[in-house]
Order: sequence, then structure tokens, then C-alpha cells
Amino acid sequence: MNILEQGVHIALPYIISALEIMGILVVAWSAIHAFWEYIQNAFFKKELDLQHHLATGLATGLEFKMAAEILKTVLVHDMSELMVLGAVILLRAVLSLLIHFEMKKPEHELKK
Repeated sequence: MNILEQGVHIALPYIISALEIMGILVVAWSAIHAFWEYIQNAFFKKELDLQHHLATGLATGLEFKMAAEILKTVLVHDMSELMVLGAVILLRAVLSLLIHFEMKKPEHELKK
């Protein structure tokens, strides 16, 4: 193994962990912010678009998590790990598409 490969194998777990933490923080912040907007809508009669803000945060958080999963493919040692990783990436991609689909719905469909 050359020095570049060793550097990648040493640095990559830290980069992956950082991306996963970023994704978690984005999702958590979005959920807290959306809950705050829900409280304002419910008790102070404001008309804030909390569904859109939450969906945007979830989609962004999933993008960070998918970036971490893609980088994990560099560290895969055998086919079973690759299959599990592929399944996780596929599930996250489907979730991301569903969230983007929900964000694109016209507002009159959401009111039904």
C-alpha cells in the first residue's frame, strides 16, 4: 500500500464521521425550527410554512448522510459490505426523492 492510500484510509473515517454529524445536526436543527414554527402557527396564529422548511432541512441532512455513505465505498473490503452499503444508499436516495416530491406538490394538494 503506498503512502497516498494509507493517507486516504487514515483520513477518510474522520471525514465520513464529520459528514454524518453534519447531517444529524441539519436534521435536528430543522426539526427544532419546524417545531418552533408549529408553536407559532398554533398559538400565535401565524402562517409559517413549516412543512417546506422541515422538508428542506431533511433533504439537506440526507444529502450529507448520502455523501458519507458514498465515501464509505472506498473503505469496503468485501462484497457483503458493498451490498449493505448499496442498500443504505438506495434507501436514502428514495427518501430524498420522496422529500423532494413532497416539496414540489402544489399548495392546494397539501390543504386537502
